Amino acid sequence: MSDRSAIKAVGLFSGGLDSMLAVCLMREQGIEVTALHMRTGFSYEERSRIAGRVAASNPLEAERFAAQLGVPLEVIDISEAYLPMVLHPRFGYGSGLNPCVDCRILLLRTAKAWMEAHGYHFVFTGEVVGQRPKSQMRPTLNTVERESGLQGYLLRPLSARLLKPTIPELRGWVDRERLGAIAGRGRREQMALAQRFGLREYAQPFGGCCYLIDQAYARRLRDFLAREGGAALNREHVQLLAVGRHLRLPAGHKVIVGRNERENEALASAAVEGLRLTTVDHPGPTALLLGTAGPAEIELAAQITAGYSDGAAAPSVRVAIQASPGLAEGGCMIEVAPLARERIRAMMV
Repeated sequence: MSDRSAIKAVGLFSGGLDSMLAVCLMREQGIEVTALHMRTGFSYEERSRIAGRVAASNPLEAERFAAQLGVPLEVIDISEAYLPMVLHPRFGYGSGLNPCVDCRILLLRTAKAWMEAHGYHFVFTGEVVGQRPKSQMRPTLNTVERESGLQGYLLRPLSARLLKPTIPELRGWVDRERLGAIAGRGRREQMALAQRFGLREYAQPFGGCCYLIDQAYARRLRDFLAREGGAALNREHVQLLAVGRHLRLPAGHKVIVGRNERENEALASAAVEGLRLTTVDHPGPTALLLGTAGPAEIELAAQITAGYSDGAAAPSVRVAIQASPGLAEGGCMIEVAPLARERIRAMMV
């Protein structure tokens, strides 16, 4: 097929610089491009929205940068399929609980299905050989291509001249000589390409695309799996693990304490079994005591809540206790002595 304008490709699009450059390289050759963004439930951007660092009403970065490029964007929520993969990754974890290889395979299988359903010719990504130690080394790139079912139909434009020619190159849909030969973790060549394509605004790289790589989150998730088990993990708990301060009481119950207004709102509206605790007479956090707890655990959770309030230095603080949304209505109020911060820190997860 000699008319490249008749060739259509779908690209994985995070909204980062590499994925933007991959789109530019494809469109430079006259390829019709659609960008595909996957929502996994574990992205840093989703975490920022939960924590209130990014307004929930703001467009996704992928949406904003796709609009800047003038490329159509499809957003697909794969969180239901993603969670079982996180719990049981065939190819193991990275430095945290990040199943990077299995993640790439799932993303590309989804892209392959979309490609076939919409009559597109191949899939491309912004991957760079050697940029990430877990998922972008040559043997892993080959494994991902094979396991995704995209053998020959997966193009990595930024590093293409360092890799085996793909079917789009062999058939003349794409000119291999006009593709990149970038390798390693440096960014100088990408910055030069960005300047050539006139990209003045793009997200800065920060070492990972999801918070499963974050050691604090991984520690909380390991604690949850050890105490509650994988069967108890759902999307609500995934989000809660990214919110607030997490404490494990001596009896085994978990308490989560909000650190700001947005986290307080997230804890107050969480549809999980448990109790919400708030201080009555002093500004303070919302805390969530998960599960069915006894009087001693409830009192300790109330002392923790009071300990993080403006009444932490008072001899006693009143704390309101209510059931989480979706449970039986009702509540009570108890008066407790605020727990000292050093004692609270000893229970941190």
